[in-house]
Amino acid sequence: MTSQFKVISISYKTSSLELRERIALNEDECKALLLKVKDVFGISEAVVLSTCNRTEIYYLADTDCSIDMVKLLSAQKGVDSTLILSHIETFSEEKGLEYVFEVATGLHSQVIGDLQIPNQIKNAYQWSADMDMAGPFIHRLMHSVFFVNKRVVQETGFRDGAASTSYATVETMESFLHLLNEPKILVLGLGEIGQDVVKTLNDKGYTNFTVANRTHAKAEKLSNSLKFDVLAFEDVKTELKKFDIVISSIRTEEPFIDLETVKDLGHKSVKYFVDLSVPRSISPDIQTVPGMVLYDLDEIQVRANRALEGRKSSIPAVKNIIGGAVTDFGDWSNQMVVSPTIQKLKGALEQIRKEEMSKYVKSLSEEEAVKMDKITSSMMQKVIKLPVLQLKAACKRGEAETLIDVLNDLFDLEKVKS
Repeated sequence: MTSQFKVISISYKTSSLELRERIALNEDECKALLLKVKDVFGISEAVVLSTCNRTEIYYLADTDCSIDMVKLLSAQKGVDSTLILSHIETFSEEKGLEYVFEVATGLHSQVIGDLQIPNQIKNAYQWSADMDMAGPFIHRLMHSVFFVNKRVVQETGFRDGAASTSYATVETMESFLHLLNEPKILVLGLGEIGQDVVKTLNDKGYTNFTVANRTHAKAEKLSNSLKFDVLAFEDVKTELKKFDIVISSIRTEEPFIDLETVKDLGHKSVKYFVDLSVPRSISPDIQTVPGMVLYDLDEIQVRANRALEGRKSSIPAVKNIIGGAVTDFGDWSNQMVVSPTIQKLKGALEQIRKEEMSKYVKSLSEEEAVKMDKITSSMMQKVIKLPVLQLKAACKRGEAETLIDVLNDLFDLEKVKS
């Protein structure tokens, strides 16, 4: 049976932030799930992508393992599989390929064209390769995705403007900044999103912000180039009252800032919180304290999308690029199906050539034997050319299996080693 490409998706379009944070996977968890997929299903090509907006599995298999894979994910995260299954989307073959390209370019991001997603795809691909789960299909697919992203940047305006969570965060902050008198900003966490927030603040000319990170040396190193203040992470809760705006992207299983942390701060010390973490690092309960305003990830990205409406005009051009890439990839994938037959046919004809050559080579001089070898090799190349072209054309028409059967019967290819 021919392997088929499948996609499993749990995204912000189908599920709540609460569910997404319960099944979010870090690097080690993604790699662990890949190993389980290999061991349980015997699958050798798969990618696991887990971001703020989605947790997805892309895989190549002879049978549809999607439901069982969701159960595997649920077992790993300790979540009842019935809670996940009602929120999944699945895609197959061409629809699946199209979906992966659209995700990778940012068409399905809450902040349309989000610059984070290409890097997240690259990381997921690297983890797949690390686990020896990236074969010819995944390698080709991922590099096609990267090429499409390059074309989108070069040929369209789809990535212009506030194309990332960090820009959306700063733009949201700027919507209430005029309400504050010389506000002090605290950024918690220097993961990918946290670093982008810091760089965006710096690019926009902000100097009144402080950064705290669990790895203090990382914050110190970045501050040398961007010139911001650094706060020791263990001092965050005691120093929180000094800041007016807190932007958090730290990874934590339980909220780092909870009701107890803020209830004694006083109304004027910390007024605005922005939580970019999944799972959430700031408890929604803090909003019960007068004067405390919390924006979560979903709110940030919804607000950002309103400002990105103009970029939607580039969507048709992006989809046109993707359409061409999906067609090209489909042609390559189909040709992979006939590749073993082509190799066997070449082997069968080469065997015939050598057998016939052996009947006459003893009666030939060395010079004559060399000429005969060149002439017969050239003939065989011309003989094989038309069947190969016909096979590739049959792939595009979806008729390859019929021609493969004919060639197998004519040349008894089942007995020929690939």
